[in-house]
Formats: sequence, C-alpha cells, structure tokens
Amino acid sequence: MTDALQAMKALIEEINHHNYLYYTLDQPSLSDADYDKLYDRLVAMERETGVTLPESPTQRVGDQLLKGFDEHKHRSRLWSLDKAQNQEDLAAWHTRALKLVNDYNSKNPDTPLPPLSFVMELKFDGLTLNLTYEGGRLVQAATRGNGVVGEGILAQVKTIKSIPLTIPYTEGVIEVQGEGIMNLSVLDEYNKTAAEPLKNARNAAAGALRNLNPKVTAERKLNAYFYNIGYTDGLTFQDHQEMVSFLSDNRFKVSPFVRFFDSIEAVAEELDNVASMRNTFDFLIDGLVVKITDMRTREVLGYTDKFPRWAVAFKFEAEEAVTTLLSVSWEVGRTGKITPVAKVEPVDIAGVTVQNCTLNNIGDIERKNLKYALGSQVLIRRSNDVIPEILGKATEEQDGQEIVYPEHCPSCGSTLELKGAHLFCLNRLECRPQLIGRITHFASRDAMDIETFSIMTAEQLYQELDVRDPADLYDLTFDDLIKLERFGEKKANKLLAAFEKSKQCDLASFLFALGIPNTGKTTTRVLADHYRSLDKIMQATAEELVTLQDIGGIVADSIVSFFRDPVMQRSIERLLQSGVNPVSEEAPVVANTDNPFFGKTVVLTGTLSSMSRDEAGKKLEAMGAKITGSVSKKTDIVIAGESAGSKLTKAQELGIRVITDEQELLQLLNG
Repeated sequence: MTDALQAMKALIEEINHHNYLYYTLDQPSLSDADYDKLYDRLVAMERETGVTLPESPTQRVGDQLLKGFDEHKHRSRLWSLDKAQNQEDLAAWHTRALKLVNDYNSKNPDTPLPPLSFVMELKFDGLTLNLTYEGGRLVQAATRGNGVVGEGILAQVKTIKSIPLTIPYTEGVIEVQGEGIMNLSVLDEYNKTAAEPLKNARNAAAGALRNLNPKVTAERKLNAYFYNIGYTDGLTFQDHQEMVSFLSDNRFKVSPFVRFFDSIEAVAEELDNVASMRNTFDFLIDGLVVKITDMRTREVLGYTDKFPRWAVAFKFEAEEAVTTLLSVSWEVGRTGKITPVAKVEPVDIAGVTVQNCTLNNIGDIERKNLKYALGSQVLIRRSNDVIPEILGKATEEQDGQEIVYPEHCPSCGSTLELKGAHLFCLNRLECRPQLIGRITHFASRDAMDIETFSIMTAEQLYQELDVRDPADLYDLTFDDLIKLERFGEKKANKLLAAFEKSKQCDLASFLFALGIPNTGKTTTRVLADHYRSLDKIMQATAEELVTLQDIGGIVADSIVSFFRDPVMQRSIERLLQSGVNPVSEEAPVVANTDNPFFGKTVVLTGTLSSMSRDEAGKKLEAMGAKITGSVSKKTDIVIAGESAGSKLTKAQELGIRVITDEQELLQLLNG
C-alpha cells in the first residue's frame, strides 16, 4: 500500500503542476488528451486502493448537495475601500496620507517612514473570497460577509481549478484574499448551450459560488485572482511587491495588471490610460485600487471605522446608453413611500443587461422632463453596482405618452398623499407591501438578526398565519408553523429558536429594527448610546433630540412622531410583553461633577498607548462625558492619539480644545 500511495502522491503532484501551468499561468504543457490520461489513471488508482488524498484534483468537483452555508469568522477583518470618484478625490486621499506620514516622522525622527510609493491594481467585479491555508493545505474558503463573519463555501471554491489545494508555504496559517470571477469568454461559451443563459459575468460568479450544489459551481468554470494576505501567524512582508511575489511563488493567480509608482502624479496619469482599457480585459472590472506599498507605513496609517487609510478605490465613470422607456410601475415600500420604477428596452451596459431603472419620485420625473416620455428614447446611466438611473430624454422631441401619477395605492387602493416630491400610502395597518416590508426589515441581519428569515418567509406568514406586525412573530407556535408548506419539523424548530434568541438584543439594533422613518443605523446608535433606555428615548422631545450629534429637525420630528403613534406604541408594548429585551449598558456617572469632562461632548481619534479607545471612552462616560464619533461645532474636546487623522485636522480648524499629550489625559482621568 505504501508504494501505491507514493505513486498516487507523485501522480497528484504531476497533475497539479499541469493544472498550475494551464489555469494559473495560461501556459499549458500537455495536450488535453494526455492530461485526461493522467487524470483517468489517478481515478483508477483511487478506486483500486480505496484511498483519496485531500489534495487530489478529483476532489474539485463536489458530488454532494449541501444543506446550507455555515458561518465562518475571519481571522482578520476584510475591509471595504474608501472611494475616489475623480482626480480631486485621489489628490485629497494622498494629502491626508502625506500629512499623517509627516506628523509621524516629526515625532519619530530616528525611525522615519520612507517616501510614499504606490501600487495600482485592477478592481475585479466578482465575489470576494477569503481562503484559509493551514500547514500548506486549503482548509476553508469563505465569502466576505460583513467583513468579520462570512459564509463557508469550501466545496464550491474547490471547483475553481486556478486555486491551489496545497501550497509550498507550510509554516503556519495564512488567509489569502482575492476575487472569484467568470471570464467573459467563458460566459459566452456557456450561454451558447445553456437552457437559461446567464445575463452577466458578475452575477454568474456570485450565484455559482453561493449555490448549494457544487456541481453547478463547477459547470460555470470560474476563475480567481488574488491580491492580499490578510492574516498570518508569523509571516511578514516589507512591501506590497514582496507580498505579490509570495503569492506568485505559492501558485496563486495574481492580477495580470500590477503597476508600481514613486509619485501620485504618475498614478493619476496612469488612471486615465487604464480606464480606456477597461473593455479590453476578458473579465469585468469596475475600477482600480491604489495602495501605499510600504507595510510599516500601512501599520502607522491604520484604519478608520470602515476603511484602511492606506488604500483607495478609484471608480470608473458611469457608462451611459440610449434605449426606449416602455412603462412605469409604482412600488410600495415599508414606510408607505410610492416609488416609480421604469421598465426600458433591454440594453447592455458594461456587460450587464439593464431592463429596470430608478426614477426616485414624481419630482424626479418632472425635473428630468420625463412626464411625456413613454415610448420615447431616454438616456440611462449605470454607475458600478448602483441601480441604473434615467438621466432624461435623449432627444428634444415631444413624442412620448404621458406618465400618469397614481391617486390611489397600487396595493390597497387607499388615497395617496403627496409629501414634498414623494407620494405616500398612509394605510399602515392593511397595506400588504408595507406590512411585509416592515416585518422583513425587523428580522434582517442589522436589526433583530432572526436567522433563516427572508422576505419569502414574511410573505408566507402574512398569507397563511395573518402575521401583520413584528410582534406577531413571537406569538407563533410549533403547531402554527408545522402546517405550512415547506415547513418540516426541523425548519419550524429552527425558526422558533431564532425568534427566542433574538429576544436578547442590543438597544441600537432594536431601534433600527423598528424602522423609524428617516433614521438609519448611525442615528439609532446615537440614540442608544445617549439615552441607554428605551423609555427615555420614547419620551424624548424634538428639542432634546436636535442637540445630539447628526440629528436635525426633520429626523427629530420623525422620531417623536413615531413614538407618539398609538399603533407603534402598541406594537412596542406587545414586543416587550413577549420577552424582547433591548438593553444598553448603563454608564455610571460619578457624583463629582466638578471634573473637566462632565457634560462635555468628546471625540476620540488615533491610537492611545496606555489603553484602547473603547476603554478610554468608558472612563470618560463614567465621568459624565458624551462620546461621539465625528467632530462638529457641538464638540467640546478632541482626544488625539498617534496617527490621528481628519478629525484632528477639523478640530484644529474649528478651534476645539485638543488633548494630544497622553500623560495629560491620564492625569485628568485620575482626577
């Protein structure tokens, strides 16, 4: 058996080498017939021995239908990128980075950072992948998810033949990040024989990688490019070029376009050149990524709450096309807002077939002179992943039919009311789309995070169990669910367990789940952090609310009106009675109000050496301070640690008191 295993390992190594030459380097060294002979010999050996090694290429095609995706927590967070829409935005990003570097160098003259240099890479338009290798073996693959937790898709990723199942680096654990794509030429070939042709390469790749049947993924013949190592347990790189070389040496397919520059001016000049080349690649790209190359500089610059300060995505200008406006339908949202949606003659823009476009509201229709445009030629624009929009008529001719504005709700028939430029249906108790939208939003990930819940579930519960309010969800029983179509015992119990789990929730998430008009996650977090009590928020006045960070008059009135509404009050009361418990840790305030932070609005920025920003924030709150995330005229004090960025600059411009000496901060905190 030992000799047979050695022979199998040698054959696997030979086949994987040819896969690397063919799929990664695009330099095949065997004919297809000769490759098939090697592969068939391996299949025969595995059948004879009854052994299949983990790195065998026969494991690339999954033959088992998966029941669902498991959550996978990334070892290192996957960050989004800040966007530069034009050369001015790029210059502003560079100015901010340069200032941080200069500030650091002035404080650390013995260990200055090198002059800024840059790398430019393609921004692939596919699905982000995060691969985990342990001891040189691929052990997990996941989607980006929310950057912290993604979905495990190892079986699907194994079908991508340009992804190595094993790599030469075996010293520890690494996470490698890249993009799963479908080449445009592969898409064309697939569609020639497909029963249902795929509309575009991006959706084809994303849909295949999130398909529970890996065989479907394999049929799409996906590809993948890699550009970053997000986590290692010991491996270090001096600069980006060294990291890219490591990826290449370990058989990863890296971008065919990676350019290095010593000045931002050279970067800016090359951006225009590459933008003109975007349609020459055999895959979709929606922009370019510019990064600072030096790794130590990246560490010093660090991150904002959302983005690395050392990288920026330069987005291509939107592409436009002319087509015919066929019809306008009116959709009802969860807040009762009526939104016009335009259907146009299908037209291809940057590899995507566009059939529907946004019109926002009737004010948008009037402003764009589209009132008499049905059947006319219109100009539409698609910008990256944004829903395409109609810019206006393509000609000056008055040759179209009238877009008739509805007077009654297209769903429930209630009389509509015009508020500003928007039409609203005020029938919140009986209008189906509003109720289903509200329930779906309540259960969503950023709200109550009720697992397995979807809009299809909401529609089914509405239709068959008369669920009309989020509070109704917590009254459902096993006997209710088990009689529903597509609900077995396991699914029913799983949903009931998800309801129960959601009862212990964060106050900010609960407020977001309620769907207060004109508020989002940032606003509900501000409310939760300031009041720390649902009762206090429900009793707050508009005059109190406008004193909070980023809450203006319109938002304050929306919050007050929402909590004064008897329908909403009854819904919240029922939720609390069912056991929903929204909590926010109460910040203890010391009796001594004679300290420099009591009653002050404080912003923390940069890195502190003696404690984390979170620890500092809790100490400040215990002294009666209010911590906010952005600097404004309402800010009293800014505490700026190492590598403080734009918040420090804005504080200095506004003449706000700034504490930069950490020893001074510690003395003030200690009284």
